[in-house]
Amino acid sequence: FIENPMDAEKIAGQVLVNKRSRETAEKTRLGIKKKLSGSVDISNRVQKFVPCRTRDVNRSELYIVEGDSAAGSAIDGRDSRFQAILAMWGKMLNVEKARADKIYGNDKLYPLVLGLGAGIGDEFNLEKLRYHKIIIMSDADVDGAHITTLMLTFFFRKMKELIENGHIYLATPPLYLVKKGKQERYCWTDKERDAISEEWGGKGLHVQRYKGLGEMNAHQLWETTMNPDTRILKQVSIENAAEADRVFSM
Repeated sequence: FIENPMDAEKIAGQVLVNKRSRETAEKTRLGIKKKLSGSVDISNRVQKFVPCRTRDVNRSELYIVEGDSAAGSAIDGRDSRFQAILAMWGKMLNVEKARADKIYGNDKLYPLVLGLGAGIGDEFNLEKLRYHKIIIMSDADVDGAHITTLMLTFFFRKMKELIENGHIYLATPPLYLVKKGKQERYCWTDKERDAISEEWGGKGLHVQRYKGLGEMNAHQLWETTMNPDTRILKQVSIENAAEADRVFSM
């Protein structure tokens, strides 16, 4: 170091940055832990979070919804007895490349950690989880797929037990609404759309392509994506999450 003072200065600077990062992360972690240990109303602590009424964890669901517009429809259309809503906006932090303080202090991850109530990383405690089903509901496009992959990477790295115990799901909103007169049918694939279109004939046929969740009103979102009697949920396996993590590691 004496012979190479510039290199020594760079190394010392990086050590200092890492030290500050650890200290900031620890301070934020303790703050989260303190809030989780108290009997606080999470809706007052977390913006864009709307709780459900039930205290039965085995019945409760948390929908993580992409965008304010879709979140508004989800809030209006949900069954407030057991469905809570957390709105996400923009792309969340990629935890693959982030320092610890960035993860704990992130404006998207912090509300999620606080809302779930089970902690994070080494201090994660499944017994404190507030929701039995955690459902990622994003647009059926490239941006939506990206957000979903980021979410799965986060859960895989920081809350793996949620996936291992079957708590993480993906909602599957329809891609199309086909109408003819008073008839209407939701379609989840191009093949399904083409079959209905052929069955009903081309004249007077209207096909609406949903570009995002926000294009559906509250009733449509409930009917297709949130109603337990009619919705299609995909349960995330540890293999799914590991693949998402592998892609971002690359």
